[in-house]
This record gives sequence, structure tokens and C-alpha cells, in this order.
Amino acid sequence: MATKDNSEARDFVFHTVKENDVKFIRLWFTDILGNLKGFAITVEELREALERGKLFDGAAIEGYARHGESDMIAMPDPTTFTLLPWRPKQNAVAKMFCDVLTPEGAPFEGDPRQVLKRTLKRASDLGFTYYTGVELEYFYFKDSAGTQIVDQGGYFDQISQEIGGDLRRDTVLTLEQMGISVEYSHHEGAPSQHEIDLRYGDALTIADSIITFKAVVKELATRQGVYATFMPKPIFGVNGSGMHFQQSLFKGEGNAFASKKGPYHLSDLAQNFLAGQLSHAQEITIVTNQWVNSFKRLIPGFEAPIYVTWSRGRADLARIPAYRPGREDATRIEYRAPDAACNPYLALSALLAAGLEGIEKNTQLPPPMEEDVAVLSNAERAKRGIKGLPRSLREAIEAAEQGALLRKTLGDHVYESFIENKRLEWEQYRTQVHDYEIKRYLPVL
Repeated sequence: MATKDNSEARDFVFHTVKENDVKFIRLWFTDILGNLKGFAITVEELREALERGKLFDGAAIEGYARHGESDMIAMPDPTTFTLLPWRPKQNAVAKMFCDVLTPEGAPFEGDPRQVLKRTLKRASDLGFTYYTGVELEYFYFKDSAGTQIVDQGGYFDQISQEIGGDLRRDTVLTLEQMGISVEYSHHEGAPSQHEIDLRYGDALTIADSIITFKAVVKELATRQGVYATFMPKPIFGVNGSGMHFQQSLFKGEGNAFASKKGPYHLSDLAQNFLAGQLSHAQEITIVTNQWVNSFKRLIPGFEAPIYVTWSRGRADLARIPAYRPGREDATRIEYRAPDAACNPYLALSALLAAGLEGIEKNTQLPPPMEEDVAVLSNAERAKRGIKGLPRSLREAIEAAEQGALLRKTLGDHVYESFIENKRLEWEQYRTQVHDYEIKRYLPVL
């Protein structure tokens, strides 16, 4: 559907609705934090919704309305129409993602999807299409009240008669019914942890797919009486859950990242792009890792990146997958810091903007890290100019405020609302008395 123009897409919507007895259509969008929001309309309202959009109260959405700005319009994107396979076949239910507009019909500056579309237009104006694939990790638990696992598996374990494996299989089948292509799925490293990798596509489609993916995972888990979570670090002492982005820029039909001569077969443009991301890595961490808990994952010893380095290895912030002769179109850069609890529209906007700035400024790529950066002393890392990612939400906020790229990319409205929300989260966390403190100090103080 993504290749059809709006007229063809609308015709497809009306045909599918009629053929599948669709009665309800859910209009989806997200708040600035990436939480899925929306409301349902009946099929009788569909034509008007596609032509004029549907009014809703933006004051109820985090980061949307300022004083006197409550009315918003949800304008459905017909290319995102799909049935919800878990709903009844009779009086079926479908969904569409929406662009959020002002009452005057202009794009609303506080809509995360509009932020990504603006950044993608900047890339398009330079002649590029930004493609991404994504690897999503998550946990299944007995319920949302604790972290009781449902299996004891590890990397790539083939566990029979375990609910996690069955749910993962059902998730893949459901996603493919909804037009979302899955490349891999497997058990991850920690007990009860799983991974599903979505096949690459244009960044807007992938961002929409991530939101859909999370909804599907949670819905199917609930229906089987378990709980799925994308919390970055729910269990102490085991790996957290990340969301790695595989990125490439295409110019026409050709992969602009590919070269037969560059280091790791990266073109000069790819090196500039990666250098831009590395140079802005600290600043953009606030949107790739947006929660207090995100920084419990970004610690030594659990495979997540903590330093701003790149190589072919699996511990660095950016990884260059192995070159395959004859498959130059697969040349890509894997950015490994994000977790799936972030807002994918904002995260991809920031990653793309940082990379484009690297191209525009001809930013030079530092040497690859050919050894384990974690074993270097602080003095050695300082001598080589190796920086670390922020170690807490507070440090991430400070890094974002010290740069100019994020505000420019997100726009004043989203940037200020987002940073204010994160400041409040940090203050609420900072002033809480945590279980660790009670167990550590109460018996001795």
C-alpha cells in the first residue's frame, strides 16, 4: 500500500471495508512520548474522515495542546489501512495512522509523525531516501505486577511447549497478516526475552510498523494471560531490551552507503553520515533512550553500548555488518543504543538529522575501535577522545540542552514539551525512596 497514491489507497480502503464487513475504524496517532492514542469511528463516517479528517480534543494528549489549543484534526493516512486480525470477522475492526492537523488544516507542529515527515523531506530534497530495518527485543512475564518469567531460554534456544515461543510465532503471523514483513525471530539472551526483526523499509513506514508491532505483541500476550513489556531493563543482572536500527541512504535505486574501496566498504558519504551520528550521539540520547530506566540498560557487561565508538563488533554504539560481495545494496550502519520504549518518530528524526549534518559538514569519521573499549582506562579513553553516552536521564537532558541539533530537528514545540516532561520524570525519580535504599540503609542506619 505504501507505493500507492492517495486516490488508489482510498479506493483500496473502501473495497477492503466492503469485502471484510468492517464496522469500526480506529484512528491512531501517538503523543510526544510515543504512547499509542486514538479513537474509533464507524464505517458510516469513513468517507468524511478521509476527506476532511475528524476533530478531537488535543488537550488530553501529552505534549499536544497549549493554552487555548484544544481542537485538533486527525487526518487518516489511507496507505496505513489494515484490518486488526485479532478482532471479530463480523463487524470487523481496522486501523489507520493519522497525521495531526490544526483546525485550519495545517500540519500540527506537536505531532511526532509530522516531525519525522519534515526530516524525511529534508533528506528527499537532497536526493536521498532513508531506509531502516529494526531489531526489537522485549520480555514476557506472568503479569504486570512483577517480573516472573515464563521460560528459561537463552540465545536462539528452541524451547518446546513454552508459551513465549508460541506467542512469538503468533506475533509474526499476525504482523504479516497486517502487511509488516518479518525477517527473523528468535529467543534472546535473557530468560523470557525475545526478539523479532522487521524487514527494512522507508523510515516512516518502519516508525508506523514499530507502533503497530508493540500493540500486536501486547495484545496477543494479554489474550494468552501473560504480560509483554518493552521496559528497557526490567530485571537486574541480565541483558536489557534494545531496539537496533539498520540504516542506509539510497539515491534512486542505488545504495549511497556502498563502496568497494572505503573502510568496511563504506562510501565517503556513509562515513560522513556515521560521523555526524557519533558527533551528536550524546545530544540525541534523550530521544533514543528517553526513560529513567533506559540508563539501567546502558551499563558495562550486558552488550549494550556505553561509549561513542564504531566497528564491526557488537559492543560499540555503531556496528558495520559484514560486507557481502554482490549484495552492495545491503550495506548499512547499525545504531545500537535505542530501546523500543522510545518514540520511534522522534528517534529516527534525530538519527537522520545527525547523519545529514555529518554529510553537509563533511564531518570526518574517527578510526574504528579494533579492541574492547571497556578494558581501556579512563585516561586511555580520554587520550583517544572517546566519549561516553549519558549515564542517567539527567545527563541526557543536559546533553540535549547543550546542543542545537535536537531543537532544530524536533521544533520548539516538541522539544520544549519533551524536555519539560523528562525534567519532571527525573525529579519524580530523584525524590523517591527506592527499595535498594531501604534494604541497604534501614538495617544499619
